[in-house]
Amino acid sequence: MPCSAPESQLEIPHMSTPFLTMSQITYRAEGKTILSGIDLTLERGRVYGLVGQNGSGKSTLLKIMARQVTPTSGTASLQGAALPNWGSRAFARLVAYMPQFTPHTDGMTVSELVALGRFPWHGTLGRFTSSDRKLVEDAIERTDLARFADSSVASMSGGERQRAWIAMMLAQNAQCLLLDEPTSALDLLHQDGVLALLREISHERGLTIVVVLHDINLAARYSDEIVALKSGQISAHGTPAEIVRFDVLKSVFGVEMGVFPHPISNDPISYIL
Repeated sequence: MPCSAPESQLEIPHMSTPFLTMSQITYRAEGKTILSGIDLTLERGRVYGLVGQNGSGKSTLLKIMARQVTPTSGTASLQGAALPNWGSRAFARLVAYMPQFTPHTDGMTVSELVALGRFPWHGTLGRFTSSDRKLVEDAIERTDLARFADSSVASMSGGERQRAWIAMMLAQNAQCLLLDEPTSALDLLHQDGVLALLREISHERGLTIVVVLHDINLAARYSDEIVALKSGQISAHGTPAEIVRFDVLKSVFGVEMGVFPHPISNDPISYIL
């Protein structure tokens, strides 16, 4: 196992370097190949929608980015340094991960949950400073949750809870947010609200955001780029206009789909024929 490089060396970003690069990533589990030959480069300040059929490898790819699982082969680097070489705390200061099923909050208030985002910066025994408190307050304010700051997370609606978890990621002050199906249990209003928020903060703060989505139209509306997986490989990668096309969609999803422009935004919208 490679030794962790000194955090002082790894935390200095070079803005001309891609934020995250993956080369020939393969992942096998229980004798089955889940991902194969993944080549992917993620830039700063962009939202990437990760789409594909069930079982295409979307969540596994996100977990590799988040260092939740280790690829069987291939290489990945974060800000030019090999992914395994990052110390745990240094990595957590850069990358925040929200799984599809978030942990139980055990009666925590929104403020308490969001404050957990500061853990990578001061650890278990470190002092929670006024700077930490300011970051927590700013994150709660930015996600429009100030009125819920002292409310139990469990008592909130699904959309509000997702915002609370995003607030925790913002308080973490990470440069990359990885979210696995954050809209899967939300109604249309909250789907729109959560994804619009992610797009706004990505562009405001120069954050790299990767979101696993099932709805190609949501991906087209809120992503700068779409990465489509099929059978564990990247079958298409490009702007929404490049991906939401009859031939590409049929190749990715296996069904014939029509496409028309949104009457106001002109974003491409697809539908099953």
